[in-house]
Amino acid sequence: MTKIEFRIQLINLSEYLSRLAYRLTSDKDDAKDLVQETLFKSLKHCDKFVDESNFKAWASTIMKNTFINNYRKSVLQAIYRDQNNELSFYNRTKYTGYDNPDSAYSVSEITQHIEQLEDKFRIPFKMHINGYKYREIADELNLNIGTIKSRIFTSRKKLKVILMN
Repeated sequence: MTKIEFRIQLINLSEYLSRLAYRLTSDKDDAKDLVQETLFKSLKHCDKFVDESNFKAWASTIMKNTFINNYRKSVLQAIYRDQNNELSFYNRTKYTGYDNPDSAYSVSEITQHIEQLEDKFRIPFKMHINGYKYREIADELNLNIGTIKSRIFTSRKKLKVILMN
């Protein structure tokens, strides 16, 4: 495929990519940014496209991977920090929906209950809510993936019981 044919296919695919980006982000501006980044990466790596393969799937994969990478970056920017083991806060770079005192109190209360879990439950649970996948947690903690899933499920159940009382 020539570079001109590649660009024509990419332009013809832009409407589909816009719809896909909106489904992933649920925000028009974020979707536009994601489409732009996908188009840029597609053009940058056009030499890696195999002529006989599905162009739409190739571009969609670039978009999905870009979305996942951006999501992980945003999660890492909102990592829970504990200063002096007494003062804890969240470093939020984006609007999180917690805009009233009642909501903020709920977050701190939930955080306190998470911190009270046993290490074997708390560590995988916190890693999970920070965006790690089950496989990544299992590899990091050197445990079976089934054990990780079970501990995260148990953590949720324990938190639900505590918070419902």
